[in-house]
Amino acid sequence: MLRKIENKKMGRSNLGWLKSIFHFSFAEYYNPDNMNFGVLRVLNDDIIEPGTGFDTHPHRNMEIVSYVVDGELTHGDSMGNTKTLTRGQVQYMSAGTGVFHSEFNYGDKPGRFLQIWILPDNNGYEPNYGDYEFEWNQRKNKWLHLVSRKTGNAPIKINQDVNLYTLELDTDKEIIFPVKEGRQAYLIQIEGTSYINNIGLDAKDALEITEEIITIKPNATSHYLLIEMSKS
Repeated sequence: MLRKIENKKMGRSNLGWLKSIFHFSFAEYYNPDNMNFGVLRVLNDDIIEPGTGFDTHPHRNMEIVSYVVDGELTHGDSMGNTKTLTRGQVQYMSAGTGVFHSEFNYGDKPGRFLQIWILPDNNGYEPNYGDYEFEWNQRKNKWLHLVSRKTGNAPIKINQDVNLYTLELDTDKEIIFPVKEGRQAYLIQIEGTSYINNIGLDAKDALEITEEIITIKPNATSHYLLIEMSKS
């Protein structure tokens, strides 16, 4: 089963320094019929103006993954970690029993990143942070496995049965992804346009996939993120 979600129907916020598209209820956007997709609780497509960002604030009992689309993102937290990431790189944080962190764009152009919150399989984990500098060509015309559960084989491991993949697909290529029985996935067309099982997606649209093999055919070079998980 497939369900397309057009970005123009998603929640939105414009604070001047921050422009956001909310895939699920968040901040001032509240829709009781759109709280989550399985264990995927938050997916925000954020653009941060240069020299601005999220001041230090707390989190608890959430697995948080940030995927940098453009520009740069600088992380700092109460565990003593600091890191600046750029296009295609990933950071993750298990908030667990509680952590404070900040995220800033100290670059000279707007930065875009996907902010992803995943419900953990249990509460009360010890807080943890990490990042990974994936090379761009690792996702060129092939799926790059970014994140898995702790017993999985991705470079980044979190406290939930979830897999994150990314892909950049050239115009003359096509690729499949099998969402197996008992599984579901949420796909974001980050950049470009494409057809997926004959459903047209524009940039920033999304697609819910349940127990179905998808075939992706881009109209122009396209960039994707796919979040695969147990069927809820």
